[in-house]
Amino acid sequence: MRKFGKLFLAFALVGTVMVSCKESKGKDTSKETTVEASEPNGDARTHEKAENSKTTAVLNANLATEADLDGIGLSKEMIAQILDKRPFLSMNDFDVLVGDETKEELYKKVFVPFNLNTTAEADFKMIPGVGDRMAHEFEEYRPYTSIQQFRREIGKYVDEDEVSRYENYVFVPVELNSATEKDIKALPGVGNRMAHEFEEYRPYTSMAQFRKEIGKYVDDKELARLERLVYLKE
Repeated sequence: MRKFGKLFLAFALVGTVMVSCKESKGKDTSKETTVEASEPNGDARTHEKAENSKTTAVLNANLATEADLDGIGLSKEMIAQILDKRPFLSMNDFDVLVGDETKEELYKKVFVPFNLNTTAEADFKMIPGVGDRMAHEFEEYRPYTSIQQFRREIGKYVDEDEVSRYENYVFVPVELNSATEKDIKALPGVGNRMAHEFEEYRPYTSMAQFRKEIGKYVDDKELARLERLVYLKE
């Protein structure tokens, strides 16, 4: 009897092991493995994207803080001059201030965005990586009515990343009474609050009205900078 009991127990154990193996084979664990493996890769991709964003960001000379300018290696003297002279109403004014600095490398870090509709074709070549051909294409599609149009037209020649890089260096002025909120917020240094104020006082009958109303929220220097970004249809 004892011998029979031991044999029965042995068969039971073997059966349990076989059932466990079968369940393990039948269960699809590939999804779990994929998720676990993809998480580190996903983090790496996110980190890489963030790093790329940092390297392509360009400071706006009219908006950068003293700490920002110090962070890109400018001398104390140059920083003081920038803070004192701004707002720069054109990149040409900033370019004169820079003088004999190594401009190609500096302009990869700090710039005053060009008005796409009024900038001379030759001046577009101040943008790092923009030569004769691309400067011509920038000029070719005028007048631009929105930054979306710029993306669409210039996207025929370069990829999305390069178009995005160009957007650090240019802007499309908006018509105060008809521009969408999206187009207003595409202007350099204009966020949600200021975009709301731009829309709040519509319709504008003159630029004097714009100065009066928006001047309630910003100082004279910032008002002069913002005025450069907008216009009214005659």
